[in-house]
This record gives sequence, structure tokens and C-alpha cells, in this order.
Amino acid sequence: MVRAIKGPTNPDRAVALDAIGINLMALVGLIAILLVTTKLNDIVLLIGILLFIGTIALAKFIEKGVIIDRDQH
Repeated sequence: MVRAIKGPTNPDRAVALDAIGINLMALVGLIAILLVTTKLNDIVLLIGILLFIGTIALAKFIEKGVIIDRDQH
């Protein structure tokens, strides 16, 4: 959590946020196993999709400085 906030560079922050997201997915998966339910599987998938989209957006921001290109040249 400290590396995600203080990280010396933006790529370090991105890796820390990915690690937090993966740990959150694992935690929800373990809770689903402990509660013997399949209803939390959708939550795990949703976290994974949002994590992937966030990683792509952050990588694009680090590379180009913007997330959405408004130039249509």
C-alpha cells in the first residue's frame, strides 16, 4: 500500500496497484470457498476486468501522457 502511494516512479505505483488487485481477487476467492458459494465468482471476474482496464489505462498514461487521444489527425 505504501509503494502504491509513495512509489518513487509511476511504474512502481502501477505494479503495486496490480499486486493489491490480485490480492483482493484472491481474498474474495477464498471467502467464496469458505462460504461454499458461487455467487462471489462474478465479483472476482469484475475485479479482474477492472484491474486489466486500469492497468492498460495507466500504461498508456505512462507512455503517452494522456489516456484518451482527442487528436484525429
